[in-house]
Amino acid sequence: MMNKRSTTQSVILYALVLALVIFCVFPFLQILSTSLKHPIDWGNPSLIPRVLHLDAYKELLGLMPAKEVDVPASVQRLLDNPALSAEKKQMLLDKFSAGGDVFPFGRYMLNTFVISFVTGIFSTFLASLAAYAIARLRFPAQSLMANGVLFVYMVGGVLLMVPLYQMSVNVGLASSAAGTIFSLFLIYLIQTLPVAMYMLGNYFRTIPFSLEEAAMMDGCSRVEAFWRIIMPLSKPMLFTVFIYCFVIAWNEYLFASVFLKQYQDFQTLPLALQTLFTSKNAIWDRIMAASMLTLLPVVICFMLANKHLSGGLTDGGVKG
Repeated sequence: MMNKRSTTQSVILYALVLALVIFCVFPFLQILSTSLKHPIDWGNPSLIPRVLHLDAYKELLGLMPAKEVDVPASVQRLLDNPALSAEKKQMLLDKFSAGGDVFPFGRYMLNTFVISFVTGIFSTFLASLAAYAIARLRFPAQSLMANGVLFVYMVGGVLLMVPLYQMSVNVGLASSAAGTIFSLFLIYLIQTLPVAMYMLGNYFRTIPFSLEEAAMMDGCSRVEAFWRIIMPLSKPMLFTVFIYCFVIAWNEYLFASVFLKQYQDFQTLPLALQTLFTSKNAIWDRIMAASMLTLLPVVICFMLANKHLSGGLTDGGVKG
């Protein structure tokens, strides 16, 4: 009787887990399906496209050649005018090129990758130094500082958005694209540092202090022991923290929508995708293809670092 009950419970548990997985994965399957469908196939409720349509991906990645359309006779007469300069003729011709105003996905992805990668590197580096100091050193107000860092993380971004933007304007950073991007980088750093420090601090406490003592007895300073002992042993958690910071910066929309709104060429993907919905490039397969390409770097990052991520999350949860 107990075995039957246990088997029944297992079946119910697996069914609930399977239903939850399908519920979570289905939106992504729908996005992928729509991105691969031809416009005449959008009404097809099936997830499997009747015909595989890759034009949306080719357009976003710049693999589609510009298609010239027929120029009206009135415009052609203007082009034949010898008094018209070559530059103005080219401007007229560009207006009749079907590929002349395609959504510049590559530029937005590069902007997002650079900001996210730099944020991940700097946040991981600074968090490792701060976490080691809190975990190993003893100094006045140590506990207050550790708790204060986490308190900053608890404050919502909506509350900080206006004051941070005013500070950026007052110091003159918001007056240029470079200053605005630097302000955004500092904000992402502030957003990711608290949790990064907490994760690394817990991990450092699991490393026996006797390893550092042995290194210092062999002539290493504390700084050398940190770089030669602690950092190599902390690679799993460092990967974990880097991925966390990278994903937070990659998906951030609120601050980007305020700081980068006036600098269209430097917008990140979350902000650019929102504007794509209201532009003349708002075609369903293109929107869904852009969404899939936005998800792809994060998925690849998790797949490549899966081994380190699993170990880091498990070991970092143990407190010494």
